Amino acid sequence: MNGNNVTAFNLTQHTPKSVINVAILGAESTGKTTLCRDLAAYFDSPWVPEYMRTYLQKKWDSEQKTCSWEDLLPIAQGQIALENKLALQTEQTNSFLFCDTSLFELMVYANWYYGDCPEALTQAALAHHYDLILLTEVDIPWVADDLRDSPHGREQISARFATELTRYGKLFFRIGGDRNQRVQQVVKLLAKLKSD
Repeated sequence: MNGNNVTAFNLTQHTPKSVINVAILGAESTGKTTLCRDLAAYFDSPWVPEYMRTYLQKKWDSEQKTCSWEDLLPIAQGQIALENKLALQTEQTNSFLFCDTSLFELMVYANWYYGDCPEALTQAALAHHYDLILLTEVDIPWVADDLRDSPHGREQISARFATELTRYGKLFFRIGGDRNQRVQQVVKLLAKLKSD
């Protein structure tokens, strides 16, 4: 597939050293956004929404169309631009930045749905660094919306995330349970991270 002409796309990550950035990955409808919001509230820190949802909801509302190959790089650009903007705003507070997805997740989904991924997206996804990577468990009910399409495929894509994270040497931690249990698991991980 074509789609590697990326002259207009900047996918470079800019995270100040004072910011501890946390990427939350997982299959659809596994509580990533809820966990981001809960952690942001717990730590009084910002969180980065999943740009793809905003982008694709607008596309669905106007055209009744879902994601295509041509959408991948604009989505990646929007995601990293938003992450960089919030990371810069967080720099002075020596705080956490919770990211609802990352380019790594977009890369995995691209390969899952299209059997390929734009090279620039793959390179950026593998180059980006997060201080902590979390993988949400498939242990909560699936909730339908305009964009979700895999009520019975969550276990398979979750396994793919784990496989790809391991393949590329990305240390990650599985997070499951109810909302409070998930938050407390991450609180402990971040406390250990800060003490190391």
